[in-house]
Amino acid sequence: MFRAFVFPGQGSQAVGMGKDLAEAFGAAREVFDEVDDALDQNLSRLMFEGPEDQLVLTENAQPALMAVSMAVVRVLAAEGGVVLPDACGMVAGHSLGEYSALTAAGSLDLADTARLLKVRGQAMQRAVPVGEGAMAALLGLDLEAAREVAAEAANGEVCTAANDNAPGQVVVSGARAAVEAALGIAKRRGAKRAVLLPVSAPFHCQLMKPAAEAMELALAEVRIAPPTVPLVANVTAAPVTDPETIRRLLVEQVTGVVRWRESVLAMRDAGADELVELGAGKVLSGLAKRIDKSLGARSVGTPADIEAVLTDLGASAPERRPGAA
Repeated sequence: MFRAFVFPGQGSQAVGMGKDLAEAFGAAREVFDEVDDALDQNLSRLMFEGPEDQLVLTENAQPALMAVSMAVVRVLAAEGGVVLPDACGMVAGHSLGEYSALTAAGSLDLADTARLLKVRGQAMQRAVPVGEGAMAALLGLDLEAAREVAAEAANGEVCTAANDNAPGQVVVSGARAAVEAALGIAKRRGAKRAVLLPVSAPFHCQLMKPAAEAMELALAEVRIAPPTVPLVANVTAAPVTDPETIRRLLVEQVTGVVRWRESVLAMRDAGADELVELGAGKVLSGLAKRIDKSLGARSVGTPADIEAVLTDLGASAPERRPGAA
Protein backbone atom coordinates (compact mmCIF):
# COMPACT_ATOMS: atom_id res chain seq x y z
CA MET A 1 0.00 0.00 0.00
CA PHE A 2 1.15 3.55 -0.66
CA ARG A 3 0.00 7.15 -0.81
CA ALA A 4 -0.55 9.15 -3.99
CA PHE A 5 0.05 12.88 -4.33
CA VAL A 6 -2.63 14.77 -6.28
CA PHE A 7 -2.64 18.37 -7.49
CA PRO A 8 -5.63 20.72 -7.88
CA GLY A 9 -6.89 22.40 -11.03
CA GLN A 10 -8.54 25.67 -11.90
CA GLY A 11 -11.28 26.80 -9.54
CA SER A 12 -9.19 26.40 -6.38
CA GLN A 13 -7.61 29.85 -6.71
CA ALA A 14 -8.33 32.61 -4.20
CA VAL A 15 -6.75 35.95 -3.33
CA GLY A 16 -4.20 35.35 -0.56
CA MET A 17 -3.21 31.93 -1.86
CA GLY A 18 0.35 31.02 -0.92
CA LYS A 19 0.94 34.12 1.20
CA ASP A 20 1.10 32.24 4.50
CA LEU A 21 3.54 29.76 2.97
CA ALA A 22 5.79 32.55 1.72
CA GLU A 23 5.78 34.24 5.13
CA ALA A 24 6.56 31.00 6.98
CA PHE A 25 9.04 29.22 4.72
CA GLY A 26 11.98 30.37 2.64
CA ALA A 27 11.59 27.37 0.33
CA ALA A 28 8.11 28.56 -0.62
CA ARG A 29 9.30 32.10 -1.26
CA GLU A 30 11.97 30.72 -3.57
CA VAL A 31 9.34 28.95 -5.67
CA PHE A 32 7.26 32.11 -6.03
CA ASP A 33 10.36 34.11 -6.98
CA GLU A 34 11.34 31.52 -9.60
CA VAL A 35 7.87 31.62 -11.15
CA ASP A 36 7.85 35.43 -11.15
CA ASP A 37 11.23 35.44 -12.91
CA ALA A 38 10.18 32.80 -15.45
CA LEU A 39 7.10 34.81 -16.41
CA ASP A 40 8.70 38.24 -16.06
CA GLN A 41 5.60 39.09 -14.02
CA ASN A 42 4.92 39.79 -10.35
CA LEU A 43 2.47 36.91 -10.19
CA SER A 44 3.09 36.35 -6.48
CA ARG A 45 1.84 39.84 -5.62
CA LEU A 46 -1.30 39.16 -7.65
CA MET A 47 -1.75 35.90 -5.76
CA PHE A 48 -1.20 37.47 -2.34
CA GLU A 49 -3.07 40.76 -2.85
CA GLY A 50 -5.32 40.47 -5.90
CA PRO A 51 -7.31 41.97 -7.50
CA GLU A 52 -9.49 38.91 -7.85
CA ASP A 53 -10.66 39.77 -11.37
CA GLN A 54 -7.04 39.50 -12.54
CA LEU A 55 -6.19 36.37 -10.55
CA VAL A 56 -9.13 34.41 -11.97
CA LEU A 57 -8.01 35.04 -15.55
CA THR A 58 -7.02 31.66 -16.93
CA GLU A 59 -3.52 32.80 -17.90
CA ASN A 60 -2.84 33.87 -14.30
CA ALA A 61 -4.80 31.25 -12.36
CA GLN A 62 -3.04 28.31 -14.00
CA PRO A 63 0.59 29.19 -13.18
CA ALA A 64 -0.51 30.56 -9.79
CA LEU A 65 -2.09 27.28 -8.73
CA MET A 66 0.95 25.36 -9.92
CA ALA A 67 3.21 27.71 -7.93
CA VAL A 68 1.33 27.04 -4.68
CA SER A 69 1.44 23.29 -5.25
CA MET A 70 5.17 23.40 -5.92
CA ALA A 71 5.74 25.62 -2.89
CA VAL A 72 4.16 22.90 -0.73
CA VAL A 73 6.30 20.24 -2.42
CA ARG A 74 9.49 22.22 -1.84
CA VAL A 75 8.65 22.98 1.80
CA LEU A 76 7.89 19.32 2.54
CA ALA A 77 11.30 18.42 1.10
CA ALA A 78 13.22 21.24 2.79
CA GLU A 79 11.62 20.96 6.22
CA GLY A 80 10.89 17.26 6.52
CA GLY A 81 12.89 15.44 3.87
CA VAL A 82 9.67 14.36 2.17
CA VAL A 83 10.66 13.71 -1.45
CA LEU A 84 9.36 11.68 -4.36
CA PRO A 85 9.59 8.75 -4.91
CA ASP A 86 10.10 7.87 -1.24
CA ALA A 87 6.96 9.66 -0.08
CA CYS A 88 4.45 8.46 -2.67
CA GLY A 89 3.90 5.80 -5.31
CA MET A 90 1.96 7.76 -7.93
CA VAL A 91 1.00 11.31 -8.85
CA ALA A 92 -1.97 12.81 -10.68
CA GLY A 93 -3.39 16.27 -11.26
CA HIS A 94 -6.75 17.63 -12.31
CA SER A 95 -6.37 19.37 -15.70
CA LEU A 96 -3.63 22.01 -15.16
CA GLY A 97 -2.75 20.08 -12.00
CA GLU A 98 -1.22 17.45 -14.27
CA TYR A 99 1.58 19.93 -14.98
CA SER A 100 2.09 20.41 -11.23
CA ALA A 101 2.24 16.64 -10.79
CA LEU A 102 4.85 16.27 -13.52
CA THR A 103 6.93 19.09 -12.05
CA ALA A 104 6.78 17.53 -8.59
CA ALA A 105 7.90 14.22 -10.10
CA GLY A 106 10.89 15.83 -11.82
CA SER A 107 9.52 15.41 -15.33
CA LEU A 108 9.21 19.14 -16.03
CA ASP A 109 11.37 22.06 -14.90
CA LEU A 110 9.58 24.64 -12.72
CA ALA A 111 10.35 27.61 -14.98
CA ASP A 112 9.32 25.65 -18.09
CA THR A 113 6.07 24.66 -16.40
CA ALA A 114 5.25 28.25 -15.47
CA ARG A 115 5.77 29.36 -19.06
CA LEU A 116 3.82 26.41 -20.47
CA LEU A 117 0.84 27.18 -18.24
CA LYS A 118 0.94 30.85 -19.23
CA VAL A 119 0.78 29.79 -22.88
CA ARG A 120 -1.92 27.23 -22.09
CA GLY A 121 -4.07 29.78 -20.30
CA GLN A 122 -3.70 32.38 -23.04
CA ALA A 123 -4.38 29.84 -25.79
CA MET A 124 -7.47 28.50 -24.05
CA GLN A 125 -8.86 32.00 -23.61
CA ARG A 126 -8.19 32.91 -27.26
CA ALA A 127 -9.73 29.70 -28.62
CA VAL A 128 -13.32 30.82 -28.06
CA PRO A 129 -14.54 34.44 -27.85
CA VAL A 130 -15.81 35.38 -24.40
CA GLY A 131 -19.50 34.61 -24.07
CA GLU A 132 -19.65 32.04 -26.87
CA GLY A 133 -18.78 29.02 -24.75
CA ALA A 134 -19.90 27.69 -21.38
CA MET A 135 -19.55 24.83 -18.91
CA ALA A 136 -22.15 23.37 -16.57
CA ALA A 137 -22.10 20.93 -13.67
CA LEU A 138 -24.70 18.16 -13.80
CA LEU A 139 -25.19 16.76 -10.30
CA GLY A 140 -26.90 13.45 -9.76
CA LEU A 141 -26.18 11.98 -13.20
CA ASP A 142 -23.50 9.45 -14.06
CA LEU A 143 -21.11 9.85 -16.99
CA GLU A 144 -23.21 7.92 -19.51
CA ALA A 145 -26.37 9.87 -18.61
CA ALA A 146 -24.45 13.15 -18.87
CA ARG A 147 -23.17 12.15 -22.31
CA GLU A 148 -26.73 11.46 -23.42
CA VAL A 149 -27.82 14.88 -22.14
CA ALA A 150 -24.95 16.58 -23.99
CA ALA A 151 -25.71 14.75 -27.23
CA GLU A 152 -29.38 15.76 -27.09
CA ALA A 153 -28.50 19.37 -26.26
CA ALA A 154 -25.85 19.73 -28.97
CA ASN A 155 -28.26 20.32 -31.88
CA GLY A 156 -25.39 20.65 -34.32
CA GLU A 157 -23.16 22.54 -31.88
CA VAL A 158 -20.36 21.26 -29.64
CA CYS A 159 -21.56 19.94 -26.28
CA THR A 160 -19.73 17.08 -24.60
CA ALA A 161 -18.81 15.67 -21.21
CA ALA A 162 -15.63 17.44 -20.08
CA ASN A 163 -14.93 16.37 -16.48
CA ASP A 164 -15.99 13.10 -14.87
CA ASN A 165 -15.19 14.26 -11.36
CA ALA A 166 -17.00 11.84 -9.06
CA PRO A 167 -20.11 9.67 -8.99
CA GLY A 168 -22.98 12.02 -9.77
CA GLN A 169 -20.76 14.96 -10.65
CA VAL A 170 -20.07 15.45 -14.35
CA VAL A 171 -19.26 18.72 -16.13
CA VAL A 172 -20.33 19.37 -19.72
CA SER A 173 -18.66 21.91 -22.00
CA GLY A 174 -19.31 23.50 -25.37
CA ALA A 175 -21.20 26.23 -27.19
CA ARG A 176 -23.16 28.40 -24.77
CA ALA A 177 -26.59 27.79 -26.31
CA ALA A 178 -26.08 24.02 -26.26
CA VAL A 179 -24.78 23.99 -22.68
CA GLU A 180 -27.71 26.12 -21.55
CA ALA A 181 -30.08 23.67 -23.27
CA ALA A 182 -28.37 20.84 -21.39
CA LEU A 183 -29.46 22.37 -18.08
CA GLY A 184 -33.15 21.79 -18.76
CA ILE A 185 -32.61 18.37 -20.36
CA ALA A 186 -30.55 17.24 -17.37
CA LYS A 187 -33.25 18.25 -14.92
CA ARG A 188 -35.89 16.39 -16.95
CA ARG A 189 -33.65 13.31 -16.86
CA GLY A 190 -33.41 13.40 -13.08
CA ALA A 191 -30.40 15.57 -12.26
CA LYS A 192 -30.52 16.91 -8.71
CA ARG A 193 -28.97 20.18 -9.89
CA ALA A 194 -27.68 21.56 -13.17
CA VAL A 195 -25.80 24.85 -12.97
CA LEU A 196 -23.62 26.98 -15.20
CA LEU A 197 -20.04 27.35 -13.94
CA PRO A 198 -18.30 30.74 -13.60
CA VAL A 199 -15.56 30.00 -16.14
CA SER A 200 -14.20 32.14 -18.94
CA ALA A 201 -14.00 29.45 -21.64
CA PRO A 202 -15.40 25.98 -22.49
CA PHE A 203 -12.47 23.79 -21.43
CA HIS A 204 -11.92 20.14 -22.42
CA CYS A 205 -14.03 20.05 -25.56
CA GLN A 206 -13.34 20.28 -29.30
CA LEU A 207 -13.74 24.07 -29.23
CA MET A 208 -10.31 24.05 -27.54
CA LYS A 209 -8.60 22.56 -30.63
CA PRO A 210 -6.70 25.80 -31.40
CA ALA A 211 -5.35 25.72 -27.83
CA ALA A 212 -4.28 22.08 -28.27
CA GLU A 213 -2.37 23.06 -31.40
CA ALA A 214 -0.64 25.88 -29.51
CA MET A 215 0.33 23.49 -26.73
CA GLU A 216 1.71 20.97 -29.21
CA LEU A 217 4.10 23.64 -30.46
CA ALA A 218 5.02 24.82 -26.96
CA LEU A 219 5.57 21.31 -25.59
CA ALA A 220 7.78 20.41 -28.54
CA GLU A 221 10.31 22.96 -27.28
CA VAL A 222 10.47 21.63 -23.70
CA ARG A 223 12.46 18.74 -22.25
CA ILE A 224 10.30 16.13 -20.55
CA ALA A 225 12.13 13.60 -18.37
CA PRO A 226 10.72 10.30 -17.10
CA PRO A 227 8.84 11.06 -13.85
CA THR A 228 10.29 9.56 -10.69
CA VAL A 229 6.90 7.93 -10.03
CA PRO A 230 4.16 7.11 -12.56
CA LEU A 231 1.67 9.80 -13.56
CA VAL A 232 -1.97 8.73 -13.83
CA ALA A 233 -2.98 10.70 -16.91
CA ASN A 234 -6.26 12.59 -17.20
CA VAL A 235 -7.22 11.32 -20.64
CA THR A 236 -6.40 7.63 -20.11
CA ALA A 237 -6.89 7.20 -16.34
CA ALA A 238 -3.81 4.96 -16.51
CA PRO A 239 -0.21 5.28 -15.31
CA VAL A 240 2.42 6.57 -17.73
CA THR A 241 6.17 7.19 -17.47
CA ASP A 242 7.34 7.51 -21.09
CA PRO A 243 8.24 11.16 -21.86
CA GLU A 244 6.95 11.16 -25.43
CA THR A 245 3.67 9.58 -24.38
CA ILE A 246 3.35 12.22 -21.67
CA ARG A 247 3.97 14.96 -24.26
CA ARG A 248 1.22 13.56 -26.50
CA LEU A 249 -1.25 13.14 -23.66
CA LEU A 250 -0.72 16.74 -22.48
CA VAL A 251 -1.82 17.87 -25.94
CA GLU A 252 -4.80 15.52 -26.01
CA GLN A 253 -5.77 16.68 -22.52
CA VAL A 254 -6.71 20.17 -23.78
CA THR A 255 -9.72 18.82 -25.71
CA GLY A 256 -10.16 15.49 -23.90
CA VAL A 257 -12.26 14.42 -20.95
CA VAL A 258 -10.68 14.72 -17.51
CA ARG A 259 -11.33 11.18 -16.27
CA TRP A 260 -10.78 12.02 -12.62
CA ARG A 261 -13.18 9.48 -11.08
CA GLU A 262 -11.49 6.68 -13.02
CA SER A 263 -8.04 8.06 -12.21
CA VAL A 264 -8.71 7.90 -8.48
CA LEU A 265 -10.03 4.36 -8.82
CA ALA A 266 -6.94 3.42 -10.85
CA MET A 267 -4.67 4.69 -8.09
CA ARG A 268 -6.72 2.79 -5.51
CA ASP A 269 -6.59 -0.40 -7.58
CA ALA A 270 -2.81 -0.03 -7.95
CA GLY A 271 -2.48 0.00 -4.16
CA ALA A 272 -2.95 3.60 -3.03
CA ASP A 273 -4.68 3.80 0.32
CA GLU A 274 -4.34 7.57 0.80
CA LEU A 275 -4.55 10.58 -1.52
CA VAL A 276 -2.73 13.70 -0.37
CA GLU A 277 -3.76 16.89 -2.17
CA LEU A 278 -0.87 19.36 -2.37
CA GLY A 279 -1.74 22.99 -3.06
CA ALA A 280 -4.64 25.41 -2.83
CA GLY A 281 -8.07 24.34 -1.68
CA LYS A 282 -9.59 20.99 -0.79
CA VAL A 283 -11.51 20.06 -3.94
CA LEU A 284 -9.68 16.84 -4.78
CA SER A 285 -9.62 15.47 -1.24
CA GLY A 286 -13.38 16.07 -1.13
CA LEU A 287 -13.90 14.27 -4.44
CA ALA A 288 -11.79 11.32 -3.27
CA LYS A 289 -14.15 10.74 -0.35
CA ARG A 290 -17.10 10.72 -2.73
CA ILE A 291 -15.38 8.32 -5.15
CA ASP A 292 -14.37 5.79 -2.49
CA LYS A 293 -15.06 6.33 1.19
CA SER A 294 -12.42 3.76 2.12
CA LEU A 295 -9.64 5.96 0.71
CA GLY A 296 -7.82 8.22 3.10
CA ALA A 297 -7.75 11.78 1.79
CA ARG A 298 -6.21 14.97 3.12
CA SER A 299 -5.23 18.39 1.80
CA VAL A 300 -1.91 20.12 2.46
CA GLY A 301 -1.84 23.80 1.58
CA THR A 302 -1.06 25.83 4.70
CA PRO A 303 1.78 25.92 7.25
CA ALA A 304 -0.47 24.17 9.76
CA ASP A 305 -1.26 21.43 7.23
CA ILE A 306 2.46 20.98 6.59
CA GLU A 307 3.22 20.65 10.30
CA ALA A 308 0.46 18.06 10.65
CA VAL A 309 1.49 15.94 7.69
CA LEU A 310 5.17 15.98 8.66
CA THR A 311 4.24 14.84 12.14
CA ASP A 312 2.12 12.02 10.73
CA LEU A 313 4.88 10.96 8.34
CA GLY A 314 7.35 10.80 11.20
CA ALA A 315 9.40 13.78 10.03
CA SER A 316 10.31 16.51 12.45
CA ALA A 317 7.79 19.33 12.41
CA PRO A 318 9.22 22.43 10.77
CA GLU A 319 10.13 25.54 12.66
CA ARG A 320 7.86 28.29 11.37
CA ARG A 321 9.70 31.46 10.55
CA PRO A 322 7.29 34.38 10.14
CA GLY A 323 8.55 36.82 7.54
CA ALA A 324 11.15 34.41 6.20
CA ALA A 325 12.42 35.34 2.78
